[in-house]
Amino acid sequence: MLKIDSLLNNIDIKNASDIHISSGLPPIVRVDGNLKNANNNIISHEMVNEYIKELIPDRYNDFLINGDIDFKYNLDGIGNFRVNAFKCKGNYAICMRVVKQKIPKISDITSAQALKDFTKLNDGLVLVTGPTGSGKSTTLASMINEINNTKEKHIITLEEPIEHIYKNNKSMINQREVGQDTKSYALGLRAALRQDPDVILIGEMRDTETVEVALRAAQTGHLVFSTLHTMGAANSIYRIINSFDNAHQNEIKVQLSSLLRGVISQVLLPNASGEGRTAAVEIMTCTTSIKNLIREGNYEQINSFIQMGAKYGMQTIDMDLKRLVNENIITKEEYFKWQSNKI
Repeated sequence: MLKIDSLLNNIDIKNASDIHISSGLPPIVRVDGNLKNANNNIISHEMVNEYIKELIPDRYNDFLINGDIDFKYNLDGIGNFRVNAFKCKGNYAICMRVVKQKIPKISDITSAQALKDFTKLNDGLVLVTGPTGSGKSTTLASMINEINNTKEKHIITLEEPIEHIYKNNKSMINQREVGQDTKSYALGLRAALRQDPDVILIGEMRDTETVEVALRAAQTGHLVFSTLHTMGAANSIYRIINSFDNAHQNEIKVQLSSLLRGVISQVLLPNASGEGRTAAVEIMTCTTSIKNLIREGNYEQINSFIQMGAKYGMQTIDMDLKRLVNENIITKEEYFKWQSNKI
């Protein structure tokens, strides 16, 4: 048993999304978006160092050289964790994202039919976007598992690190970890095109090289899912196109307009009951009108078309937030806080 196991065994993680372990502080957990002490026991720098050494004995020197490192950790009977260890002002710290072992159904996340419709596609690109900690990985996992449970497909995932572990059902799923099974998203994605996939999940489109290969994968008849750290469909499209230099932007606009199938953008807000959080979801489906807006670079008009696109399964995040308020799932105060933060 690792030394960190005894610490984790004494922390109630049932409702926690993250655990923070920092030199000179007690362990801190994030519950429903708020930080609180798990207990009052101060953890020394030496102990944090021991935790990291035991967790990644083969990669400890990489951590010392680079100053931070990502990895996963599974503790039987307790849970799965996505972990980042890092240096800060001469001290060490660990952030552990709690990965729920049970993958939720799409209906547990949202009642919107569009997410299930995206899983029925044969090709194209579907993006899930939102800020850090907004549940993007969980939404992606629920969509991949929907395909797994309903269709006979070969699914390849590229993740850093692997979070949810899928059990093959109707589909065959091969999960590859960036840094362990392949050197980078771009290299793993190029290799995936030679591995006979039907569906490819890319944990994050971080750079133009990955975007280019993802578009090529969608162009050659694959269904590609990925994430971006952006809020809103229009912002996500703008960010992708503007990650390329001016000489290539028109080409990318044309490609994206023909290959993008939809954008899901989400944020998590505390429930009115005081327990748990609920996702407010924006959905854009690529109608002919929106494809034209992308091709012409008129991103500022996309939001208006989403507002008018209910018959295509579209909704703005404001529309979903108002529904959540009207159904007393979130409070009016949370809604107005979101509005003020957005400005």
